[in-house]
Amino acid sequence: MHDLYGAFALGRILAAPVNAWASTMRELWSHPMVPLSDTPFGRAMAATGEVVERATRRFGKPPFALETTTIEGQPVAVRETRVLHTPFCDLVHFERATDRRDPKVLVIAPLSGHHASLLRDTVAALLPAHDLYITDWTDARLVPVSAGRFDLDDYIDLLRHFIRTLGSGLHVIAVCQPAVPAIAAVALLCEDGDAAAPQSLTVMGGPIDTRISPTAPGQLAERRSLAWFESNLVHRVPFGEPGFGRRVYPGFLQLSAFISMNYERHAKAQVELFRDLATGDEDGAQAHRRFYDDYLAVMDLPAEYYLQTIASVFQRHELPRGELRYRGERLVRPAAIRTTALMTIEGEHDDITGLGQTFAAHALCTGIADEHRVHYVQPQAGHYGIFSGRRWRDEIAPRLAAFIRSHA
Repeated sequence: MHDLYGAFALGRILAAPVNAWASTMRELWSHPMVPLSDTPFGRAMAATGEVVERATRRFGKPPFALETTTIEGQPVAVRETRVLHTPFCDLVHFERATDRRDPKVLVIAPLSGHHASLLRDTVAALLPAHDLYITDWTDARLVPVSAGRFDLDDYIDLLRHFIRTLGSGLHVIAVCQPAVPAIAAVALLCEDGDAAAPQSLTVMGGPIDTRISPTAPGQLAERRSLAWFESNLVHRVPFGEPGFGRRVYPGFLQLSAFISMNYERHAKAQVELFRDLATGDEDGAQAHRRFYDDYLAVMDLPAEYYLQTIASVFQRHELPRGELRYRGERLVRPAAIRTTALMTIEGEHDDITGLGQTFAAHALCTGIADEHRVHYVQPQAGHYGIFSGRRWRDEIAPRLAAFIRSHA
C-alpha cells in the first residue's frame, strides 16, 4: 500500500524542475521589460508557461480570503477565529465587526477530498445575514498516527460536540457528504432531549438514499466489494509527512476520479485558459484560476472513515433502511427529530448526488410537522451549482436565509 503513494511523492519531486522552468518561462514572457511580451507570440509563450506550471503544481489549501462582507450597504470587516481545535477538524468562526444578532449557523463542509474553502461562495453569500461557523477539516496526511483513528462514528461525535459548543438557537447546514452524519447527530441529540438540538437542519445535495437516481460514484460503490476499495484505494502516507504511516484514501486518487468523471470538460477548460491568456482576456483567466485553485487542492481522507462511509451509505444504505447503528449498538432514529425544522435542496442536473437522494430525508424524519419542512429543486443546476455560482447566490441562498429566519 505504501508503494503507490511513494511513487506519487517521487513523481512530485521529478516534476519540480519542470514546474520551476514553466514558472520562469511565464514570468519572463509576461515581464513588461521583455520587448515581445505584449505581442501574440509573447502572450502565447507566457500562456504556455502558466498552463504547464499549473499542471505540475501541488496545490495547497486555499484560504477563504473573506476579509469583508456587506451589511445594509456598508462594508464590515470579517475575521476568521478558531473556536475549537481537534486533530481532524477545527471549528472556525467568521467573526463580523458588528453587534447584529443574526441567526447562528454552522456550515458542515464535506469531508470528501476538497478543503472547506471550496465553500467560499457559500460562506460569502450567507455572511451578511448570519453569524457563521464552519467545519474546517484537516488533511489526514498531516495528522500524526498518535492522534488515533477517525471513522464515521467519530464524525457523528465531532458534530455533536461542535453543536453543543455553539449551544441553543443554532441552525445547521450540511453540504453534500455530511448529510448522513448530520442527520444522525441531530437525531441522537433530539432523542436525548439535548437543549443544543438545532432549530433547523438544511441538507444540500446529500447522499441520503443513493438507491434513488443512481449516479456514477454510487454505482461504483455498489459494483465493487469493500475489500476492493481497501486493497486499491487505501494507502499509507509516505515518510516525510507528519502523518507518516497513517492509512488514507489519498487526495491524488480522489482528484483522478473527479477529473475522469468529466474529463472532456476539464480538458476543454485548460484549452480555454490558454486561449484567454494568449488573447489577453484576464477576466476569463482569473475565473479559471479561482475555480481550479480550489478544485485541484485536495486532501487525504482517514481510511476508517472512508471505508465505513462506503459500506454504510453506499453499499448497505443503512440510514434509509432504518439500520444505521451508532457505535454498532444504538439505532439512529431520524423520527426522533421533532423540534428541528428540515429543508432539503437539490440540483436538477446533479450528477454526483442524484435527484431525490436528498429529498429522501423527509420520508425518514416523520416526527417533523409538515409546516416545518421545505424542499427545493434548483432548475438547471449541477452539484456544485447548488452551493456556488450565480444560481446559488440569486436563487438558493435567499430561500435558505428565509427558511432559517422563519425558524429562528
